Amino acid sequence: MAPNYIDTMIVPANHPRLESEYITYNSPKGGGSIRGLLSKPNNETGQLPGVIVVHENRGLNPYIEDVGRRTALDGFISLAPDALTPLGGYPGNDDDGRELQKKRDRNDMLEDFIAAFHYLKAHPDCNGNIGVVGFCFGGWISNMMAVKVPDLKAAVPFYGGQPTAEETAQIKASLLIHYAELDTRVNEGWPDYEKALIANNIAYTVHFYEAANHGFHNNTTPRYDKEAAQLAWTRTIAFFKEKLV
Repeated sequence: MAPNYIDTMIVPANHPRLESEYITYNSPKGGGSIRGLLSKPNNETGQLPGVIVVHENRGLNPYIEDVGRRTALDGFISLAPDALTPLGGYPGNDDDGRELQKKRDRNDMLEDFIAAFHYLKAHPDCNGNIGVVGFCFGGWISNMMAVKVPDLKAAVPFYGGQPTAEETAQIKASLLIHYAELDTRVNEGWPDYEKALIANNIAYTVHFYEAANHGFHNNTTPRYDKEAAQLAWTRTIAFFKEKLV
């Protein structure tokens, strides 16, 4: 079933309380010039905490753009990059997006999101306190940004692949980790990850969502679990407000 982007949008692109626009930034170690959706509330004064929003394995589709706007509506300046930019960008449907993303190296894409962190940190409307939230592939990116970016304050991976024990030892950010109970493939990496987090005294909170599937936050697909998604998102925003504001 194709995602239903029209009926599921929570925050429209023309929301009266938001400023939302596409920007480009430079990713010299990744894909070069990267396009992303920058969103911020228009009723806030002063600098805002920042959040990088990382897409799944299909590029910057309307669901992730919506998540970026949801984040901004809660008082953050958000940047949702499109790692498919070097290949022409999100192609307009998820099936083609998946095929395109397979053509890029995931470590090169990681560099694109690290570059997004530096772009947002230097933005005049950002207070320099930045977190990341990502889904599926974006969950792995969120974990790896915690490894690779010492100044990252908070990371929220949704059902994301885990770093190695050696990589985990480098994490400085606080972590809020969301897993789906039925997502056995991704979850099998959690015990080793948890051991490494504990061994290195890294602050983390983990939640497993009962009877939920991988992708449960994505409200455009049949895997969506409304109760789990809303609870996880409420926890995510509260976590960012604690760690970034």
